[in-house]
Amino acid sequence: MTVVNPISEAKPISIKEILSRNLQDILFPAQLKLVPQVNEVYELALAFFESQVLSDEEIQRNGAYFAEVNGQPTRHFLMCQGAPLRLAEHSSSRLKSFFKINQFKTGYDTNGLFPYRGKFHPQMIKALINVMGLKPGDTVLDPMMGSGTVLIEATLMGINSIGFDASPFCEFMTRAKIHGLRVPLKAIKAALDNFDSTFEYFCSTIGATETSVSTAKKKLLKKKKISATGKELLPYGFKKESVQNYLLLAFLDAKGYSERSQRKSFKEQFKAILERYYFVAEKIQTVLDGFQEELGEAKPRLGDARKMPLDDRSIDGIIFSPPYSFAIDYLENDAYHLKALGVDIDKLSNGMVGLRGRTQTAKYENYIQDMTRIISECSRVLKPGKLCSIVVGTNNNQLSNILKVRPEEVKGIDEQLIEIAQNHGLNLIRKIERQITGMANTMRLEFIVMLQKNPLT
Repeated sequence: MTVVNPISEAKPISIKEILSRNLQDILFPAQLKLVPQVNEVYELALAFFESQVLSDEEIQRNGAYFAEVNGQPTRHFLMCQGAPLRLAEHSSSRLKSFFKINQFKTGYDTNGLFPYRGKFHPQMIKALINVMGLKPGDTVLDPMMGSGTVLIEATLMGINSIGFDASPFCEFMTRAKIHGLRVPLKAIKAALDNFDSTFEYFCSTIGATETSVSTAKKKLLKKKKISATGKELLPYGFKKESVQNYLLLAFLDAKGYSERSQRKSFKEQFKAILERYYFVAEKIQTVLDGFQEELGEAKPRLGDARKMPLDDRSIDGIIFSPPYSFAIDYLENDAYHLKALGVDIDKLSNGMVGLRGRTQTAKYENYIQDMTRIISECSRVLKPGKLCSIVVGTNNNQLSNILKVRPEEVKGIDEQLIEIAQNHGLNLIRKIERQITGMANTMRLEFIVMLQKNPLT
């Protein structure tokens, strides 16, 4: 049996010939080989766009979905190969399986540190940076940076970045993860080799015991801490900000894990997680050896996306995800960490996008008002003709309850943001749907909304 060749009507081909070809052979040139685990439609779409937008050399250096170019491994493949994280022996089989399955998507380099809810898949962000046409030396903005994925990926790709977040913990976490790309490994190894002193130092500074942690009495590292024997508790390299931040993030990570699991004591948890942080820093720095000068400059800042201190038309691209305001209370999740940094949570919540308002209706109305201001700011700072990508989830059932209309009559958050964007000179050029895993009870779908600023504005 033969059918018309979809590529060339003049040459019929058999069913057998059609079925013998795989999708990769049809979509991509022979010199490109996909990484494992590319199994969703949105991933194939982004991989295809990368193959069309980037040269072979650019794919080898910064491609997100390819393992090889002309038989040579890509930098992304080298970052991801081998064990993604050195998980503790007592880690659950579910956690181990997650990082194995997502080895090329989310569990690589310092992106895999700290389990922050609702964070981006780094591989997806890397691809978006590519298909938006951003090149080394350009500047990308994330006005609501959360755990800092956009800034980390941009740094690795030689692209400069600026990020804002209203949460001091998000600003700190992003800074610490970026430090991990260059942090002196000898200092982290010394902290492990002298673990008892390291643990005592952070406990005395943050106010921790092996079973609980109280609100911080003083901000971390304001003054030197002395042990009961009179020995200064400053392990090798502690005077470097990058070392302080990286170790403190590991300490806060351990505390969060110890509250979720009672399998090991807090001290044992901290040691296991600190070993993981050292492993991750060593692995990514080994891949980057000889390329350190190519890294981009990242500037994480504490700030408000509704009013950013940036010049008009100064940004080459924007990628961000609005808070899932009706699905996740970020301040509740980060309560301990914010307190450890001396933050007044009640004061912070009064100005947070998605949290303003006493009722769900008021929160929704304030959310739309805030997002209008944020999109207006994005349009102001973006250069004409450049792209802004918004990754946004929606739940029409929740909106249906808030707006008192039937679910089929609800206009999704993605649709509303597109309308707002068009009113501010940002026109839709592509919308890609992807399913959300891990939040099925609150949100099932999210959309990658790609907008272009009017070249004449």
